[in-house]
Amino acid sequence: MQAKVSEKIILGVDPGTRVMGYGIIEVKNSQLKVIQYGVLRLEKLTSHELKLKRIFERITQLINEYLPDEMAIEAPFYGENVQSMLKLGRAQGVAMAAALAKDINIVEYLPKKVKQSVTGNGNATKEQVAYMLEKLFNHPLERTFLDATDALAVGVCHFMHSGTKALTGNNSKKNGWGAFLQENPDRIK
Repeated sequence: MQAKVSEKIILGVDPGTRVMGYGIIEVKNSQLKVIQYGVLRLEKLTSHELKLKRIFERITQLINEYLPDEMAIEAPFYGENVQSMLKLGRAQGVAMAAALAKDINIVEYLPKKVKQSVTGNGNATKEQVAYMLEKLFNHPLERTFLDATDALAVGVCHFMHSGTKALTGNNSKKNGWGAFLQENPDRIK
């Protein structure tokens, strides 16, 4: 009797309004393989609406081509510029809408959780994340755009935490929005 092969395709997304990273990984019997990764350059588009349209189109194209089972997306980071956060949240929402239109499950991960999962350090640099991914995949990665390797890292984080909720669902104050609120009481108004 043959052992059952467990296989899954994960689409990882590092949303952005200037550059959006994406990475597609295959999981087969707990072995990881890079299928595709790259970036969507958006800085030449003249309006935010056109950027959102292009994000939706590219995510839809990736879904149609690679048929991912799940999508893992990095949650927007919290900064001082409210307008930048709003635009980043819209970019993330459009990417999520493309996946939802195709009935793909989505899980959101905080940037520190992604870095911690891949490198063991929640404050790791993009270069450190890329280096650890090369070791994990046992394959050199193009480092021209670190947003692409960040997207691969989101997918790897999802693989490592499959079955858990990254931001919601466990009512824990040690991660997700509860942790943010607890760690940043001065930001609550």
